Amino acid sequence: MRLARFASVVISLFLASLVLFGQREASPKATERIQKEVRHELLMLPYLSVFDNLAYKVNGYDVTLVGQVVNPVLKSDAENVVKRIEGVEKVDNQIEVLPVSPMDDGLRRKLYRAIYGYPALQRYAMPVVKPIRIIVKNGNVTLEGVVDRESDKNLVGIRANSVSGVFSVTNNLVVVKP
Repeated sequence: MRLARFASVVISLFLASLVLFGQREASPKATERIQKEVRHELLMLPYLSVFDNLAYKVNGYDVTLVGQVVNPVLKSDAENVVKRIEGVEKVDNQIEVLPVSPMDDGLRRKLYRAIYGYPALQRYAMPVVKPIRIIVKNGNVTLEGVVDRESDKNLVGIRANSVSGVFSVTNNLVVVKP
């Protein structure tokens, strides 16, 4: 009798902690499934371009969206598609909408041509979803994404630095080893 009462108190405290803290612990399979679906949904967004950088973090059943986008509609679209994924309970949208700037738009075009138009880097222009993301904010450039070799990473940085009108370049490209 005493043991049954103790067990019911423990179960009650556990259930109360779930209500108070509002987060259930997700199984590794559920987390992996949510990660795959979030990635898929973000890549399928119609306005996603090489000038946008979307990333996410999955913590249990909660998803945090981060990155930078040129089009404000993309920020809300990303949040809406992730909210509809089965199992996602909360979406924290921390995506930054880049300021409207004709100067930045011109730099984006120049940077695209300098990077993807360069013969040694043209293989990165082949996929529909470009692996090198070009983020321009107030003349400052951030390069995000993946490349095959360290030499490609350095070459992309050199090409971006060679564009006139660029104030600074931050090269956050990641080298993926085969």
